[in-house]
Amino acid sequence: MATIEVAKSAGFCFGVSRAINMAYEEISKNKNIYTYGPLIHNKEVIAELEQKGIHVIEDLSEVEQATIMIRSHGVGKKIYDELEKKGFKVIDGTCPFVKKIHDIVKKAYEQKKQIIIIGDSKHPEVQGINGWCENSAVILGEIEQAQEYIFCNNNKKYTVVVQTTFRKSKFNTMIEVLKQKDLELEIFDTICSATAQRQQEAVELSKNMDKMIVIGDKSSSNTQKLFEICKKYCKKTYYIETNCNLVLNIFDKNDKIGITAGASTPPAIIKEVIGTMSEALNNAVQNNGGSEEELTFEQMLDQSFVTLHTGDVVKGTVISISNEEVSVNLNYKSDGIIPKGEYSRDANVIPSKVLQPGDEIEVFVVRVNDGDGNVLLSRKRIEDQKGMEEVEAAYNNKTVVTGKVVDVVRGGLIAMVNGVRIFIPSSQVSNKFIEDLNVFKGKELEFNIIELDKVKRRFIGGRKALIEKEILEKKAALFEKLEVGSKVTGKVSRITDFGAFVDLGGVDGLIHISEMSWGRITNPKEVLKEGQEVEVIILDVDKEKGKISLSLKDSSNNPWATATEKYPVGSVTEGKVVRMVPFGAFIELEAGVDGLVHISQIANKHVEKPEDELKIGEMIKVKVLEVNAEQKKISLSKRKAEENVEEAPKEEKPEE
Repeated sequence: MATIEVAKSAGFCFGVSRAINMAYEEISKNKNIYTYGPLIHNKEVIAELEQKGIHVIEDLSEVEQATIMIRSHGVGKKIYDELEKKGFKVIDGTCPFVKKIHDIVKKAYEQKKQIIIIGDSKHPEVQGINGWCENSAVILGEIEQAQEYIFCNNNKKYTVVVQTTFRKSKFNTMIEVLKQKDLELEIFDTICSATAQRQQEAVELSKNMDKMIVIGDKSSSNTQKLFEICKKYCKKTYYIETNCNLVLNIFDKNDKIGITAGASTPPAIIKEVIGTMSEALNNAVQNNGGSEEELTFEQMLDQSFVTLHTGDVVKGTVISISNEEVSVNLNYKSDGIIPKGEYSRDANVIPSKVLQPGDEIEVFVVRVNDGDGNVLLSRKRIEDQKGMEEVEAAYNNKTVVTGKVVDVVRGGLIAMVNGVRIFIPSSQVSNKFIEDLNVFKGKELEFNIIELDKVKRRFIGGRKALIEKEILEKKAALFEKLEVGSKVTGKVSRITDFGAFVDLGGVDGLIHISEMSWGRITNPKEVLKEGQEVEVIILDVDKEKGKISLSLKDSSNNPWATATEKYPVGSVTEGKVVRMVPFGAFIELEAGVDGLVHISQIANKHVEKPEDELKIGEMIKVKVLEVNAEQKKISLSKRKAEENVEEAPKEEKPEE
């Protein structure tokens, strides 16, 4: 028994469906309609439209004061200008995918780039595209043309576009040929996604069939491409326009037969061919249920559209963007409209900057009829749904979310997570007090969802526990790698009277004032300032108490290392009085090296208090009595230094 398999994408594409639907909608309101060129490439459809009162013209001078519908293949800029000049009412049936190419070519031409169109130069789509660069494009339809064409100016920049119905594999080959010519190419693969899908289905289907039937008008470029593809993989491929062209005696009852159809082939013709084949081959294909009554073309067209309901989430294709209002083809009887305020929760998102005609987007159906016959859509509600799901999942799974702070309010911050407003209380913004929350405005923050009430739409976020956890993790990791005696770099985070705290990468260590210099300092601010980057030495690490002791004093610069050589016993040197104690005075010999003059060594008399003989800051001569570099002690004598001066022999005057 024969089997018949029909390609999933056979028949009208959305661009064709859209154009025909626009025509039927307009004829119900207006009886004076003309299409500039055939609306689509199918004689049966054009004849049907002619009967309804929609006539084809090739020259605008043929009519006056009429409604002109632009064919789905599109036209050049001069036609739009002429239509405007003559004051015609215009219905633009141009396929959004073709419209996208017009925009690319127009922009590139304005930038003084040379346009290359890959496609059939005789096809109205290619002619229309060429009209957006004043017919200056290089048009290449065959691989040989690409190989043989000589580009005179290799320094020029080239923009490459391709006819929407062009064969994908052939386009790829031609691009490789152009790349070998050492040209600066900007390449846009503008083959319609539906065309590419239809062609791939044709490849897969024809590989597994005994015979193939391709249905479509002989003037249809995309149908011709389907025929070429199927013929390559299935030698017995037959190209027919309607049921009348079927030759049934070439099919056997055991054949595996595949059927595909071009983008401009109406569902009525496809259904008629399938019915005839099924009947001739013992009902190999059933009628998919439903009535056996003969359906009109309009009924067939109506069946090809989807059904929509309020609340549906569907995919559509962008038709146009006007005043930031987005028109969307939904493969429904009417187009959808996304109002300006319904595109995104983020007010900074501008539809015309992120969308182009032909782009596929997901939308929420707000109302099937907005009162003007359009479907009211929203992208914002998609964001809301996805955002709500993400927030709820984060709350249930205790995972972290990222939100952008959009406002600073009394008591905290407002952050947006995929369109959902999250309140972060001041107490949860950080693990420490933040005086001015405005520093967070416009920034992206990570936080947990700590409270959620969908009914009241109450969503509260918190960062405190997250920050504390990060600090603990950083501290644990840091404590593992810190070694006593090693040098590390950090930043001074806080200065106190007794020292300075240094951030070592999430954990603070303390430099005590005594470890800031070999010399004497009275305030840490004499040496350091907040935010300063410093290299410190690890003195001690106490993991249990979480304390790190640091030092700025480098052992290689320790003045006590050379004290014995610099201040030998018996030598006399000079120093500054820096501190008084009841038992004597400390003398600074150099930064970091102090010696003690005992009270008994201050003068050759009894001294009650050091202050009676010395003053802080006074420079005095002292004699070194003893040096203990290990204990950092030097014993000095002022009176012995003075005795040395008195005992020094006087120079004898030479005899005259």
